[in-house]
Amino acid sequence: MTETRAGFAALIGEPNAGKSTLLNRMVGAKVSIVTHKVQTTRARIRGIAMHGPAQIVFVDTPGIFRPRRRLDRSMVKAAWGGAADADVILLLVEAHRGLTEGAQAIIAQLRDHAGQIPVALVINKIDRVKSETLLALSQQLNESYDFVATFMVSAEKGYGCADLMDWLAGQVPAGPWLYPEDQVADLPMRMIAAEITREKLTLRLHEEIPYQLTVETEKWEERKDGSARVDQIVYVARPGHKGIVLGKGGETIKAVGQAARAELTEFMGRPVHLFLQVKVRENWLDEAERYSEMGLDFRDGDA
Repeated sequence: MTETRAGFAALIGEPNAGKSTLLNRMVGAKVSIVTHKVQTTRARIRGIAMHGPAQIVFVDTPGIFRPRRRLDRSMVKAAWGGAADADVILLLVEAHRGLTEGAQAIIAQLRDHAGQIPVALVINKIDRVKSETLLALSQQLNESYDFVATFMVSAEKGYGCADLMDWLAGQVPAGPWLYPEDQVADLPMRMIAAEITREKLTLRLHEEIPYQLTVETEKWEERKDGSARVDQIVYVARPGHKGIVLGKGGETIKAVGQAARAELTEFMGRPVHLFLQVKVRENWLDEAERYSEMGLDFRDGDA
């Protein structure tokens, strides 16, 4: 009988380095919010990938950046916490941006946080640069830290991801699987549903209300016909934001609701009835309860 293996792989890097895209590529299902905006992953989202006898649990941490607010500080603390708990750490760097100040700061902190945990370098978005640029960047990065391995991938297109998965399957320790074989994420469905709606809002609103909103699943009702009724509240920080989220004649929130419902229905494989409300909650960024809903620790935001 083949020996089973299981363990955690933490994805760290700057905001927008492609961690969520890589997670979704490896797991083969959409479990992490992917938008063009930075700092969209707020909680540590775990996606579960099966590869032969190995089960790899990916921890998609929030992007590591210079924190300014309580929410930022909680996110950065969660990111380093996710890395410290892993069996292997993957540092993602964008090929076209190279060794940025942000990447240098993360590498400097890795020395304190990684300890004995092996760290592999993943250069992402390789389709955006020439091969000689890639080789020079790989050399520069490997001179700055003792990476156990280097992978060049395009998470979006899938290039190089099979090699990375093969390597990870051999890295995780021998032992029983941590989750059922058919499970793709260990987040409760209520939180996944809230993340899906928040992604649709982020995509729709672009720059208008970047991080001043959050979504909570208030009620989840299983119906006899096999469908689910999901009631969510979109909290905004200012009265002026409510009008932007609703849109003219309610068209924005209606479009967001339709897009979120379609994705939830596909994700769950059964009908979902989604109802959205928008409420102003001026101090939500300072409420411990909101942080718990996002899978973050409010106290981690203490200055």
